[in-house]
Amino acid sequence: MPACVPASTDPPPGGPRKYRATFKNRFTIAGADLSASISVFLIALPLSLGIALATGAPLQAGLVAAAVGGIVAGRFGGSPLQVAGPAAGLTVVTADLIHQYGWRMTCAITVLAGLAQLGLAALRVARSALAVSPSIVHGMLAGIGVTIALAQFHIVLGGTPESSALGNVLALPDQLADLHTDAVTVSALTIAVLLLWPRIPGRAGRIARTVPAALVAVSGATALGMVAGLRLPRVDLPSWSSHALPQLPEGPVLGLVAAVVTITLVTSVQSLLSAVAVDKLLAKRTQTAQGASQAHVPRSNLDRELAGQGAANIVSGALGGLPVAGVAVRTVANVSAGAVSRRSTMLHGLWIVLAALLLVPVLDLIPLAALAALVMVVGVQMVSITHLRAVRRNREMLVYVVTLASVVAAGVLEGVAVGIAVAVAVSLHRLTRTRITEDACDDVHRISVRGQLTFLAVPRLTRALGQVPRGADCVVELDGSFMDHAAHEALHDWQTSHKARGGTVEFTGRAGGRISEPAVESDGCCRPWTPWRNHHCDDIPQPATAGRGLADGIGSFQRNTAPLVRGELARLAREGQRPSQLFLTCTDSRLVTSMITASGPGDLFTVRNMGNLVPLPGDESGDDSVAAAIEYAVDVLGVDSITVCGHSGCSAMQTLMGAAHDGARTPLQRWLRHGQPSVARLARGDSSVARLSGQLPGDEVEQLCLTNVVQQLDHLRAHESVSRRLAEGTLRLHGMYFHVGEAQAYLLAKGDDGAFAPVFDRVAPSGSPLVPVQASAQTRAQTGGQTRVPARAQMRVQTRVQALVRASAQTPSQVPAQAQAQTPPPTSAPAPDRESAQTSARTWIRN
Repeated sequence: MPACVPASTDPPPGGPRKYRATFKNRFTIAGADLSASISVFLIALPLSLGIALATGAPLQAGLVAAAVGGIVAGRFGGSPLQVAGPAAGLTVVTADLIHQYGWRMTCAITVLAGLAQLGLAALRVARSALAVSPSIVHGMLAGIGVTIALAQFHIVLGGTPESSALGNVLALPDQLADLHTDAVTVSALTIAVLLLWPRIPGRAGRIARTVPAALVAVSGATALGMVAGLRLPRVDLPSWSSHALPQLPEGPVLGLVAAVVTITLVTSVQSLLSAVAVDKLLAKRTQTAQGASQAHVPRSNLDRELAGQGAANIVSGALGGLPVAGVAVRTVANVSAGAVSRRSTMLHGLWIVLAALLLVPVLDLIPLAALAALVMVVGVQMVSITHLRAVRRNREMLVYVVTLASVVAAGVLEGVAVGIAVAVAVSLHRLTRTRITEDACDDVHRISVRGQLTFLAVPRLTRALGQVPRGADCVVELDGSFMDHAAHEALHDWQTSHKARGGTVEFTGRAGGRISEPAVESDGCCRPWTPWRNHHCDDIPQPATAGRGLADGIGSFQRNTAPLVRGELARLAREGQRPSQLFLTCTDSRLVTSMITASGPGDLFTVRNMGNLVPLPGDESGDDSVAAAIEYAVDVLGVDSITVCGHSGCSAMQTLMGAAHDGARTPLQRWLRHGQPSVARLARGDSSVARLSGQLPGDEVEQLCLTNVVQQLDHLRAHESVSRRLAEGTLRLHGMYFHVGEAQAYLLAKGDDGAFAPVFDRVAPSGSPLVPVQASAQTRAQTGGQTRVPARAQMRVQTRVQALVRASAQTPSQVPAQAQAQTPPPTSAPAPDRESAQTSARTWIRN
């Protein structure tokens, strides 16, 4: 029961039925968890005995560690589907500790390692363990696997392993000369089943693979030994009453500290890497039909996982068990079997406990040679071909091989230390190794720099640059990810000097693409996308010649951008434009459509006018330019969607909300008459008035800017070409609002019925710019179907609307019906003047 809830036997306010439902849900076990726990149990049982045998520990210690790893680490760990227990990666370390300190002191060292893991988890340093180079980790595991395989090979042949890997190699010829036939027979059968069982083809193979290969192999070897009457050493589980428990450690302090650090390091790194692998497996796992697709498995919490492993090691060591870590083989089996919660891991631990108490007579029949063959195969598989390929691809083979050899020759802790030293040396070598070459072709001198450019390479760099003839054209090709200040200054000084002598300098990447030149600090030039006012810095005198700034911008385009887009523009010139979007927005200079939508040449067919207005077709003061662009985009270009984009601080909307006009009619006033339906819509103050999701509008001008987008979408539907494509289902409409001060885009939401809801939802940084957003249940609940304007703002709007209507010599009732409708479907709008709509494009082109 959570600590924040007082313990009580009284049922909750919901009554006894609700209490029983809560109790039932808490202890319900999914069928997928039950089946997965059995699969993992069948794999863990023989492996736990085999690893205990390989370490020289009592065989019960493997069962204790498996049970504690499943129950304790499974309950408190941060990776719900990871299975912990005795790991093959700890075999060599544990065997050395048992040989040096004895079994009972090794249990005490395991407890201390668990306490150390709890301390590291409290410091929240679990992520830091992943900073170790993968080549070191893979080399460590491969070295442990080689050591395990060499030791168990002697037992497979019927002998006894030596205390070190080198001793096992030297003793191997004598062991091969003295084979134990019965042990070799049982081991050969075990290895053959382990290798061939997963490869049985067809439907029979799929059915057979439901039973773990390890269980089949050990069971088959046991049956062969019983039927053939082979004389072999077998498992001998003593009584639990004589089970050895830990004792206080004795001996040199430094040696004990090193032992604790080794156990802590290996168990922590292996468990955390396995937890990360679980997240990758879950992302790729095919959802099963048993409901796993509906179950949500949270991502691993590495600090909690480290704490769970520490608690498991404390309990395992205190009960006389082996060290515990996350085990890849069992974890993969758990995920593959469709487990959906940590209950599968805990149940597997429960099955281990029951087997250790009830199946002792059956376990005593297993030949030790079969367990040794099983562990030997696991050790060989730890030298992963996949890891070797990845290490080779990343040029880390030296680190891998040195770590592997050091672990085999000197031990795990020493091998990892040597591997880290080699990895640091390799990194420093790569950082300081820079290859600089030069060649000349067609009067163009090319300087190629391969590797990181640091102060150590500056002498060679300046020597190569000094050989470029005076006034020559030069291309500097930089192929590296790092350049320090000394190299940057050397390049900048040479560039300035070379240009002053009439030469040209161009900096490119390895692929030949032009990159930015070293920043010139003395001229105060603006950097791209920094705060600017027409790209002029305060400390630069303004150009004396009118239009010079525009010419400079065009020149910058020709120098920097044109080479990058020339190929794409040439393709568009050959094939013609095929935009997928008609983007209708305001003429405001602060709206950079390509920047807001992350679009490029040929993506948007853009129409801009003051106020992003769409005049109704057939209006006596209609504008054929907008109607012509709509007809051309929809019927000729065949765009897929149309977006109306408004923005904050729109001057057109401010003018509409201003004082009443006099009788004089200017072009601006005549054009803004097309925005009167938006003002009338806002004046009604009903549910059709738009707003931003989760916040109130800043003022009535912002309210009108939002409402205007919704109103212009209604005007779009009145155009014949648009209504026809909407009825066919081949065209989509979008409403967008850009807040200039916040640099934030909003999209007009759609309800479940497909109609626009008068709410603009915020676009998250990872969202697609023009994907329609469904109105959430929370948003609809917040609006309640009504979006009311505050009373004072509504009174001000009403006053200004009446003044504007009087100035235009018409009443609100005379506003076209299309403007008064609240988001009408295309079929419900009054029929427009189709002849005028169809000829608008031709009239505009003719004029």
